[in-house]
Amino acid sequence: MNPSGTAVFEITGLNYRYDKVPALNGLSLKIGRGERIALLGANGSGKSTLLRILDALAFGDKGEVKFFGSPLTPQSMEDESFAYDFRRKVGLVFQNPDVQLFNPTVFDEVAFGPLQMGWTHGKVNEAVTRALEGMEIAHLWDRAPHRLSGGEKKRVAIASVLVLDPEVVLLDEPTVTLDPKSQSQVIDLLVDWKSGAKTVITATHQLELVDAIADKCFVMQQGQIMATGTPAEILSDGDLLLRTNLVHSHRHTHDGVTHSHPHVHGPGGHSHTH
Repeated sequence: MNPSGTAVFEITGLNYRYDKVPALNGLSLKIGRGERIALLGANGSGKSTLLRILDALAFGDKGEVKFFGSPLTPQSMEDESFAYDFRRKVGLVFQNPDVQLFNPTVFDEVAFGPLQMGWTHGKVNEAVTRALEGMEIAHLWDRAPHRLSGGEKKRVAIASVLVLDPEVVLLDEPTVTLDPKSQSQVIDLLVDWKSGAKTVITATHQLELVDAIADKCFVMQQGQIMATGTPAEILSDGDLLLRTNLVHSHRHTHDGVTHSHPHVHGPGGHSHTH
């Protein structure tokens, strides 16, 4: 895998089905190195499926996925050196941390990836300490992950991916279920992480996050890319947001005249899009 000058991911004509139901439908996109991407779409638009494919947890029925110019296929993941390199460079934080956490303590959870990579115990201890401190959860070191709050579990899940210092981080709805303080801490982490030198791909339907976490957006619906643009371009396109179910139209009557305009709902109440 030669990273220089090559797109991190290049997808062409990707199809994927769950039990004959299309989840991705001829999807094509390219993601460059160091880009901060938001995958925007309502539930069922194909965002999570796409992240699973980008993490080589699933493979399309048709089409091509390339990682730094090399095909990402079941066969390539059977090649030990390719798979090791890929797992070292790409990490996925699932929407539901319970899917991700299975070790007896928080330390074991965050140490699991580095140990699988064959790191020395000294290097593992140092990296785990740094990751836990970075997520402000060092005090949870010996706690059992299943006994933590939802916000704490999410932080452990993020730490267990960031501990490997991957080049590409995939996040599936990273702030869902978090309280406002934890939400803003996770957003700050995404914004500041490695001074923006990493590729961060975030699937979300929370439009109020987009400005902070992304430079480029792909809007998804029914397994296809409906639009691509900067956060400002996408957020100012009220028709697109309505059409893709990212906002809902609210009707108001003023002086006997009914007006409808899109509303974005978020943790801070709701706002109008213009």
